Amino acid sequence: MVDKVSLAEKFAGFSETYVPKIVGELNGQHVKVAKFLGPFPWHFHEHEDEMFLVVKGKIRMCLRDREFDMGAGEFCIVPRGVEHRPVADEVAEVVLFEPAATLNTGNVRDEFTQEDLERI
Repeated sequence: MVDKVSLAEKFAGFSETYVPKIVGELNGQHVKVAKFLGPFPWHFHEHEDEMFLVVKGKIRMCLRDREFDMGAGEFCIVPRGVEHRPVADEVAEVVLFEPAATLNTGNVRDEFTQEDLERI
């Protein structure tokens, strides 16, 4: 079934940070929404590229050799194997595009790891 998705409604439906929610699926990829606040752990994904699209607020994408800020309407793609961590000084709303098998903390397992994602 084809239907539209309201990102504003999806983001309004939860308040947790760094707990991605699945809002769509296509070609083996998940479309996820998450709220970011504070630093996320350093990690990498051995087999998956990951796209971060900022919808609201700002995040800083930290890589081992540099970092850059992204605001609403901007995105980046972190290639597989590249160690990274997003940081948000205030709550930011972010859409993630990544293969369905992608674990949010990649090669790290800690209190941020989310194994069974909720579909909203």
